Amino acid sequence: MNTKKGFIPVMLTPFKDNGAVDFDGLTKLTELYLEAGAAGLFANCLSSEMFELSEEERIATVKHIVKLADGKVPVVATGTFGGEIAKQADFVKRIYDTQIDAVIGITGLLAEEKDSDEVFEANVHSLLQQTESIPLGFYECPVPYKRVITPKQLGNLVATGRVTYHKDTCLDIKQIEEKLALTKNAANFGLYDAYMVHAVASLKAGSAGLSCIQGNYFPELLVWLCNHYNSSNLQNEVALVQQFFIDQMDVMHDVYPTVAKYYLQKRGLQISTFTRRTGIGEFNAEVKAKIDQLFEDYASLKERVNIDSVLA
Repeated sequence: MNTKKGFIPVMLTPFKDNGAVDFDGLTKLTELYLEAGAAGLFANCLSSEMFELSEEERIATVKHIVKLADGKVPVVATGTFGGEIAKQADFVKRIYDTQIDAVIGITGLLAEEKDSDEVFEANVHSLLQQTESIPLGFYECPVPYKRVITPKQLGNLVATGRVTYHKDTCLDIKQIEEKLALTKNAANFGLYDAYMVHAVASLKAGSAGLSCIQGNYFPELLVWLCNHYNSSNLQNEVALVQQFFIDQMDVMHDVYPTVAKYYLQKRGLQISTFTRRTGIGEFNAEVKAKIDQLFEDYASLKERVNIDSVLA
């Protein structure tokens, strides 16, 4: 991954109102991330509704994104979807053939929830052995359950030389600091934090950057924070941005990803709010009003921090 601190969006998948993948919308969305200054792209992730995509759709969307990125930034994508490790290894190889830079393993799909750390570690090493020299990464995805990699486990995995990326969702800055301490000498590895409540603390501790759903509302704000979190003359503005993320956390997660697609519509991106995900709640008038207020609150923050949006 790029060693410069940066923001890697967890990409949405736009759909047409009939439920088909909207590749024109995906083009516009990818261009938005790139124009905002994203340091990389995480395709085929939970925000992409990866579990609701077919294998062919996963491959097709990742190919589309890789073509649009055109080598400007690295692209990573999920390659493990459960079952025997040999089966998961086969899809890792298949998705790596799309020319992505690393394949992401979902920690909760590499062992059952009841399985011990030893079983998880054995399965991961089996995956490493069965995927030749393919660069891998890990994502502590909350679905089907969240399995957090311990600092010691991460240090050992990174020491293999095969692990280049880790999206961390432990929500614990002390664990983040320990993970960073145990991987600090790795030349081609980056830990990207998903928890925006301690974003500034994580960046100051040495995280490679941020990879979070908030980038599907205002990617330029994430880029700004990665660029200026340590700027001595902007610490008041940095504090405002950090508090904004804390205050707006619940609003951005409720009925997600529908709400993010609605927000992007308000920004001027011509995509549908259609989602294939179920059980996320109802996008009703109350939820819509909260997102409308978020839009206004961000407009105010932009003026105070002097940030330009990519789209009007």
